[in-house]
Amino acid sequence: MKLGFDNEKYLSMQSEHIRKRISQFGNKLYLEFGGKLFDDYHASRVLPGFEPDSKLRMLMQLSEQAEIVIVISAADIEKNKIRGDLGITYDEDVFRLMEAFTARGLYVGSVCITQYSGQESADLFRKRLEKLGIPVYRHYLIPGYPNNTSLIVSDEGYGKNDYIKTSRPLVVITAPGPGSGKMATCLSQLYHEYKRGITAGYAKFETFPIWNIPLKHPVNLAYEAATADLNDVNMIDPFHMEAYGVTTVNYNRDVEIFPVLQAMFEKIIGSCPYKSPTDMGVNMAGNCIVDNAVCKEASRQEIIRRYYKSMNALALGNGKEEEVYKIQLLLQQAHVTLSDRKAVPAALAEETRTGAPAGALELPDGRIVLGKTSELLGASSALLLNALKELAGIPHEHKVISPEALLPIQELKIKYLGSKNPRLHTDETLIALSISAAANREARMALEQLKKLKGCQVHSSVMLSPVDISELRRLGVELTMESKTEKKPVYQ
Repeated sequence: MKLGFDNEKYLSMQSEHIRKRISQFGNKLYLEFGGKLFDDYHASRVLPGFEPDSKLRMLMQLSEQAEIVIVISAADIEKNKIRGDLGITYDEDVFRLMEAFTARGLYVGSVCITQYSGQESADLFRKRLEKLGIPVYRHYLIPGYPNNTSLIVSDEGYGKNDYIKTSRPLVVITAPGPGSGKMATCLSQLYHEYKRGITAGYAKFETFPIWNIPLKHPVNLAYEAATADLNDVNMIDPFHMEAYGVTTVNYNRDVEIFPVLQAMFEKIIGSCPYKSPTDMGVNMAGNCIVDNAVCKEASRQEIIRRYYKSMNALALGNGKEEEVYKIQLLLQQAHVTLSDRKAVPAALAEETRTGAPAGALELPDGRIVLGKTSELLGASSALLLNALKELAGIPHEHKVISPEALLPIQELKIKYLGSKNPRLHTDETLIALSISAAANREARMALEQLKKLKGCQVHSSVMLSPVDISELRRLGVELTMESKTEKKPVYQ
């Protein structure tokens, strides 16, 4: 894979920039951390070379100065909001985040439940945390938020919120997902700090959009595609242009809220330390792009993937047409078509040739591997086996799975588990391959290639089963699917 981003430069530059911002505010900074602190696979896809845990590694360089406060909305707890990428609820993700941060040597100081109005589920969640010895604070719904600044910045607004006790110069405010109330938590803390005579500051760390690359750069367009469900729109920061005469990129929510933030700062500390939303940010990612062409192409591919994801959601009944329309427009703005994803036309052509569902996989060197449906294997299973044989240099006609490994699995499915379909899913295929590897050298060679599939591009001519989707995700491939279901074959 060609690299377009210098990760080591990013770690050094970003941590140093945050240190400077801490010192700017009397050695106490509340840093709103947008996006994912780790497992940021979107960033690693559009900025090849960016590691998914880069932001976490950067914070580890500040571990002696930093503590983390995890924010979660009581409304999200109440409705069991799910993280789409992980399939777990936001409240369960809080525990996952705490464990991950602690394992890396980062200090998690507390959890803050925002938008609290007496929800029973939020109270139960608080008790679970307190049993583990985790301090929990509550911030309340404020009528007229965010526009009624007179009420918000008063003892009846922020003043009613619990004061989160912190002990380190850098307080990182993070959350399981968007809309959790991170900014409000930061500003509430500023209110309480200044009431106590403590000087403190606020800054925002949001990787996208990248402020110092063009508005219609594919990296920034890919961010719009990724947040199409939130209806975020990238735009030129008018406040920065007016203050400095310099063009920078921000997004609509920060631009729209900035006048309100200015008013809040003036009420809290007497003046606003920032002249624009861009001023508030500390993101250095744009300075670490070392191959613009590579990042552009990677981002165009990401927009295509986002299009297919939105189409799949629409077909399953949990997507919106508006989201699809928006990404279609972004495809046009990025000057990219679906066929620019090489696996797409290859999979569709194979389906046309065989008359059954098919798949295609693009290897890192550009070679295309195909997989077709048979009575023994589903298309994704055949594709997986063919890719492993190609990587291992095993002739296509060689069988790497022995009948002794296949027959017991098929018998289990049909005879004991009530399935009418004897075809193996990808997880069952890998089990059969691993059994065969004990006695078959080529099977062992094929199995050893699994790690090389990470980052490969896969397209299926039909929507796959949850089992196959999960297994391919675990292998690290980038999967897209046509938004149609497989027709049952005659033998079923």
